[in-house]
Amino acid sequence: MKKTRIVFMGTPEFSVPALEALAKDPGFDILLAVTQPDRPKGRGKKLSPSPVKQAALNLGIEVYQPEKINTPEGISLISGLKPDYFVVVAFGQILSRQMLDIPQKYPINIHASLLPKYRGASPIQAAILNMDEHTGVTTMVMAEKMDAGDILLMDTTPVDPEETASMLHDRLSLMGADLIIKTIHGIEHNQVTPVPQDHSNATYVTMLKKSDGRINWNGSARSVCAHINAMTPWPGAFTELCGKRLKIFKAVLSSLSIPSSALPGTIVCCNDKGLFVAAGNGVVQVLELMGSSGKRLDAAAFLCGNKIDLPACFE
Repeated sequence: MKKTRIVFMGTPEFSVPALEALAKDPGFDILLAVTQPDRPKGRGKKLSPSPVKQAALNLGIEVYQPEKINTPEGISLISGLKPDYFVVVAFGQILSRQMLDIPQKYPINIHASLLPKYRGASPIQAAILNMDEHTGVTTMVMAEKMDAGDILLMDTTPVDPEETASMLHDRLSLMGADLIIKTIHGIEHNQVTPVPQDHSNATYVTMLKKSDGRINWNGSARSVCAHINAMTPWPGAFTELCGKRLKIFKAVLSSLSIPSSALPGTIVCCNDKGLFVAAGNGVVQVLELMGSSGKRLDAAAFLCGNKIDLPACFE
């Protein structure tokens, strides 16, 4: 039986489950894994391979790491492989029209939202930040416009109110791996056909900046908790106390009743169960945070080394 020929393109950890799932399927032949060049990492700035490169080498798949993919060399190399499909998952480079035209069937992308909602770079964080009840993954035919291609399949999942971006990232990564297998098998058996997106309903999200992590205590307690969850692990939610920056990693809604006069950001109580902070509406119970020690600590451990004299207020 003739195997389906695939060129895989991806770079971060999010891409790895899809590559591993495709490699495990006996009906697929992974011709090449294309990923970003090794980059300096850590304090020593030592060159480190991408997670996709590491996974591909472990699977015995040939790796190609162009600084720019759309060169004559890149196009010649990849077109010479005569792939049926591209599978692109968080690759990190934009593919030219000439490159997108190479696959005999489709260039397919896995995107971590229910398109056309949250086109762009931070869909996972956006779903948490906006307190969406559901999100999911979409497979689509790639187009020149970002995340605007025809939809192939979708899979939906509830968002837990206490789920961080890191946790949701890992779940959607696995869902995407399952969905790409279903998508390609569905196309091969004439059970999946592309459906155009409703572009009038498209929303867009941009890449997060470090400054996006700043907590606005004027929001509702629920929105503050959502913000903290969305910013974990990166860029990290932060606030300031007496001019010193604190990172907050975990917080939940509290039923503690506080004086209506308490200004947003006021620490109304702190004990080994947490720091209880007034928001614009309601109270946030901070469970895990990091101060100048650079260590992530639970509230009890943090308070052992950091005395907070009440009344105090986060800035």
